[in-house]
Amino acid sequence: MATVTEKGTNTSRQKRNLKPLWIALAFAALIIIVLIPNSGDLPVVGQRALAILAFAVILWVTEAVSYPVSSAMILALIAVLLGLAPSMEDPSVQMGTSNALKLALGGFSNSAVALVGVALFLAAAMQITNLHKRIALWILSMVGTKTNALVFGAILVAIALAFVVPSATARAGAVVPILLGIVAAFGLTKESKLAALLVITATQAVSIWNIGIKTAAAQNLVALGFIKSEFGVDITWSEWFMYAAPFSAIMSVVLFFVMIKLIKPETDNIASGKDVIRQQLVELGPLKRKEITLIITTLVLLFFWSTEGKLHPFDTTTITIVAIAFLLTPKVGVFNWQEASSRIDWGTLIVFAVGISLGSTLLNTKGAAWLSDTIFGSLGLDTMPILATIALVTVFNIIIHLGFASATSLASALIPVFIALAMSLPMPVENQIGFVIIQQFVICFGFLLPVSAPQNMLAYGTGTFTTKDFLKSGLPLTIFGFILILIFSATYWKWIGLL
Repeated sequence: MATVTEKGTNTSRQKRNLKPLWIALAFAALIIIVLIPNSGDLPVVGQRALAILAFAVILWVTEAVSYPVSSAMILALIAVLLGLAPSMEDPSVQMGTSNALKLALGGFSNSAVALVGVALFLAAAMQITNLHKRIALWILSMVGTKTNALVFGAILVAIALAFVVPSATARAGAVVPILLGIVAAFGLTKESKLAALLVITATQAVSIWNIGIKTAAAQNLVALGFIKSEFGVDITWSEWFMYAAPFSAIMSVVLFFVMIKLIKPETDNIASGKDVIRQQLVELGPLKRKEITLIITTLVLLFFWSTEGKLHPFDTTTITIVAIAFLLTPKVGVFNWQEASSRIDWGTLIVFAVGISLGSTLLNTKGAAWLSDTIFGSLGLDTMPILATIALVTVFNIIIHLGFASATSLASALIPVFIALAMSLPMPVENQIGFVIIQQFVICFGFLLPVSAPQNMLAYGTGTFTTKDFLKSGLPLTIFGFILILIFSATYWKWIGLL
């Protein structure tokens, strides 16, 4: 045992010792790109924006510093490097640090950032009241004790929670402990095949429904923030649902069959599973006033989200802010500021805003257009059928995702490039927007590796499965997801006007 501990400590030290190297590499990449002679086909501010992007990507991929720390560094670099660069309008004068700082802080004024903030409050309300756990237990209590039924139940829980819990990590955190409790009740360990089957299923289902629901994942709001900024178009909750939910529904069916074929559990029926669920429901007690208030508020939110732009003039962000204000109101609400703020990772909000700032900077300085042309220009995508373009860009997107632990960071880096690419393609604006949205769906994949998404890492931390186990499920899901993207692009999304 001492040997294992010592080995683990040594491994941890080696990982920590690499962090200064990655930071040095990030700064080296930044300096090299800044110093490359400018040929004139890209503004100097655009070149420096690309240098900052390279710096950011290295830090994001290696996690040499935390995401909030990298955000502070990115803000400083945008303000200083772009501030001292020649202005795009008049190269004879500098842009000025005050103007550059406006770009750096621009993401904080994006309405999508406000929506992420209030979504974090809504997720905190679910955790404080334990309503998300009660919903999961209710659903699992109805599906039965056969293992195939529990797999179906785990998927059903992920779908239900995606509507009401706008945090993938919170959704995984709600259902995984319950599933492990059911496994333990049958006398099996967390290393059992049954544990791996249920936990992997729940985690992959969370990722699938990050695609299906606009408010289910922060990275969706990154993409929508860029779309609003560049195209001046708001994608409503119901429009997103119409585009994405059928895709996620089919992927959920695929997930069910992949998992029951992939992992054969030690038993086909957990007779005592019902008892565990019933006991946990008893421990929660009867529905409390705060839970009832949160249920009613959530149902009202879902109604207003789904009827946005049809029955009322309120956008998703405004509606959600009003709901959170009500939930914080003394006497009638469900939590106070201290309870909520202690459960919110404020760094997530900073990372989100800075990601939008960096992406907007790339778009405004022509850096994204230059990068898009460099990566995809030689492929002649503008002369290819749109389906072939989607296929090539989707493969690129999936491969790049292997290096990113945060889909929010990935969206911040890639969506501006995809917007620039879409704007270069010979298609109407509404189809350009559709092209970007489809690539955002792909950014949500995260099926292949535990490091591909925070909810994957949360599940991986339980010790119920190995990276190899996860890859076995993720590979067929990714392949089928790729095929389904092409099928939908050729049929359904074309029929409804997305492409």
